[in-house]
Amino acid sequence: MALLRSGWLWRQTSVLKRWKLNWCDLWIDGSLCFYKTDSRRELEYRVSLKMACIDVRSGLECGGLMPPETNPRENLIIVNLKDGSTLNLCANSEDESIAWKLTLLETRRNPVFTYDPYDDTYQAVPLNSYHTVYITPGAGPGTHQVVVQRDPFDDVASSLAMGLLAGVAAGAAMRSFLWMPFFFC
Repeated sequence: MALLRSGWLWRQTSVLKRWKLNWCDLWIDGSLCFYKTDSRRELEYRVSLKMACIDVRSGLECGGLMPPETNPRENLIIVNLKDGSTLNLCANSEDESIAWKLTLLETRRNPVFTYDPYDDTYQAVPLNSYHTVYITPGAGPGTHQVVVQRDPFDDVASSLAMGLLAGVAAGAAMRSFLWMPFFFC
């Protein structure tokens, strides 16, 4: 998967409204990931912008939001989400804030396509489809970047159902073995 932008951003927590400094990665599939350090080992928070983002505002457009102590208002970024919540961010400079805003908006708008090898065509993919190979144009002519996006929770229900079915079958078999001595008496 291609990394579009990464760097340090302040993120306001949702419960205590404290500002925390996080390493942020914005991926081509619209995932905005927040880590404790730039080693990317401990994921703290993840937002899918293609699914949840409505609007991105920055600087003085952010209204009454107060930035962290050492940063001016011009560094603020607000990401409005579909569920009515907001993701409050703050960059270290005004230029970084504008760059993050433009990249966030571009990621939200980027269409996702799938390649059909039989027709040799690209078709737009609905944003909620899983198990799909996404193809985006590459840097040079004839090059493409392949991104496979899969929801990690897709197979939870099917494996749970198979586990329940196996448990019922095992229970039925065990009950039949318990009655077996009475048939031979």
